[in-house]
Amino acid sequence: MTAQVKLADASSTSLTWDTLNWSLMEAHVRRLQMRIAKATREGKHSKLKSLQWILTHSFYAKLLAIKRVVGNKGSKTPGIDGVIWNSDKKKMSAVKLFKRRGYKPQALRRIYIPKRDGKQRPLGIPCMIDRGYQALHLLSLEPVSETLADINAYGFRPKRSTADAIAQCFNVLCRKQSAQWVLEGDIKACFD
Repeated sequence: MTAQVKLADASSTSLTWDTLNWSLMEAHVRRLQMRIAKATREGKHSKLKSLQWILTHSFYAKLLAIKRVVGNKGSKTPGIDGVIWNSDKKKMSAVKLFKRRGYKPQALRRIYIPKRDGKQRPLGIPCMIDRGYQALHLLSLEPVSETLADINAYGFRPKRSTADAIAQCFNVLCRKQSAQWVLEGDIKACFD
């Protein structure tokens, strides 16, 4: 805990983005996430809520959220405000933007991406601070969703791949008593 205090004190003075101890921060956030998952399994909702509050207000979690946002492929695309966190100074000052009160998400910047059939697909691009808040709250919500999720769900799950889904399908369908048919359905323009 003293390392966290030292890091928090040094954050305002000589600490730069390159000198941060990422392994220490990831270990601290991972410990909190494990406690959140344990509280979820045990059904302790008040403890779960307080641990999520601690995580979302943690200095380490805020830095990891910023790291996730700037490490993303779309980090060079600005939102409606035109702000990009492309320098170390901007990344470090972005931590101060995460406030306890008064946050209001901004409108999305709307662009259209061409599809193969010639139509246009709309895409909303949020501002950097909105992406940061999303990443920060993902850190606290992911342990709950992973604890409560189906064992055989593979879509949009961390550390799960298509190969894992294929292996599970093989394990289920290779038996003699397995189903003979697999049906797939697709609803055309479902989310239009």
